[in-house]
Amino acid sequence: MAGGNWSTTDTPVLPGLYMNFQAAATAAVAAGSQGIVAVPVKAHWGPIRAFVEIGGEPAIAERFGGEDTNGATAYDTLRLALLGKPKLVLAYRIADEDAAKATATLKDSAALDVLRLTALYEGARGNDFKATVQVNPVDALKKDIKLYEGAKLLRTFTFTSGTVQAAVDAVNGDAGNKWVTAAKLASGSGTLANVSLAPLAGGNSGIAGIAGADYTGALDAMETQTFHVVALDGVTDPAIQAAVAAWVSRVRGEGKGVIAVLGGSSADDTASDAVSKAATRSAGLNHEGVVNVGVGAVLGGVSYSSAQIAGYVAGLIAGQRLNESTTYAPSPFSDVTRRWTRSEQEQAVRSGVFLLVHDGRFVKGLRGINTLTALREGQNAAWRKIRTVRVMDAISGDLLRTAEDSYIGKVNNTDVGRLALLGAAEQYMASLAQAGVIEASDYAVALDPDYYGETAVHTPEPDQVYIRWQARLTDVMEQIFGTFIVN
Repeated sequence: MAGGNWSTTDTPVLPGLYMNFQAAATAAVAAGSQGIVAVPVKAHWGPIRAFVEIGGEPAIAERFGGEDTNGATAYDTLRLALLGKPKLVLAYRIADEDAAKATATLKDSAALDVLRLTALYEGARGNDFKATVQVNPVDALKKDIKLYEGAKLLRTFTFTSGTVQAAVDAVNGDAGNKWVTAAKLASGSGTLANVSLAPLAGGNSGIAGIAGADYTGALDAMETQTFHVVALDGVTDPAIQAAVAAWVSRVRGEGKGVIAVLGGSSADDTASDAVSKAATRSAGLNHEGVVNVGVGAVLGGVSYSSAQIAGYVAGLIAGQRLNESTTYAPSPFSDVTRRWTRSEQEQAVRSGVFLLVHDGRFVKGLRGINTLTALREGQNAAWRKIRTVRVMDAISGDLLRTAEDSYIGKVNNTDVGRLALLGAAEQYMASLAQAGVIEASDYAVALDPDYYGETAVHTPEPDQVYIRWQARLTDVMEQIFGTFIVN
């Protein structure tokens, strides 16, 4: 669906709804909207270069395996993102060209290779699978293929002995089989030879050779999906982070309201010059669509870097309602890996660094800001707030969907049609005001006077409608100033 920014000197070509946000004309969708987080991950199991929906922690182990080892990142990254309570997490497994599926070849009674078992996915996990072929203990005319992972029995496939195809059909036709596929190599004698714990081998997770191109490829794939916040899986490579920031800047200009959350290494988080390192990273990113986490955190006795904690912050941003803020939002962490002093915290806010702080009781977000420090034309200080950006993104996406569903290509561009569009927009704004996202006494929707009426300086094409929105965003209380008078 087409959309994005427009200007009088750069009129879009594709049909669509084009929004041009100005500092005095932002709006938002109703409260209660929760978002989706997208993350590229490395794993020893799961589909490669495909999107997997993760709605809870059990799904992580089922789709990508358990705890992370040997370079895998899926479990920790997705678990941290889920702790932020987004509506959904989209996981995208990346891998290099060495990724391979584990296999095992079974023989018949004449020692001929007749059947190959292949792990469902590429990855080292398949090397832990073992197959046992034995006579069925209940019916001697049948045989069983028992599939183990380590000492755990995963599945038993029972088939009528006498043909290899019966064994293949038993494995491939089992709807509960999530681990292997079977292929017939030859008919042979028709009877599989008994074997105990024949290992699958050759599985490769494709992690060692992953490079920046794999991450940019993931970003390209993400353009086809609907999501709101993106994070990396603990990656701190400056070139990859710069590529993410450039990608966010481009797709936001094309109308895809995405926020990226990045961070630094554990060494940077705890260094003596951690403050300047985090500030320098934000200065290099400097965009309202990019959030830079400046400190790591501790969960369950394990310390995570700020780049890893970025997954949690992404989930937090996506999971909040539009009338909520990440400022002072409580977190599940027991501590941070470095406690910043007050002056350092002030420097973080001025430098566009998102911090988690321990206030003596629990860990919470300090101030919900992004990396924007050098304002561009048409922006004001509100653009530095994560909440402001989320609201602008939400209204743009919501109005685009409404326009495509109900107006574009469906309503005549006449006075009557334009009034109908304005009426719907007024109702929409009223719902925002009722939800407390915008000020109820300070919003308006009208045809843009630059294109309509006596003061018009431009003439719209017959298929174009120009609308001007004006609203005052609400915000949460972040600074309270009191005067105590002693009599």
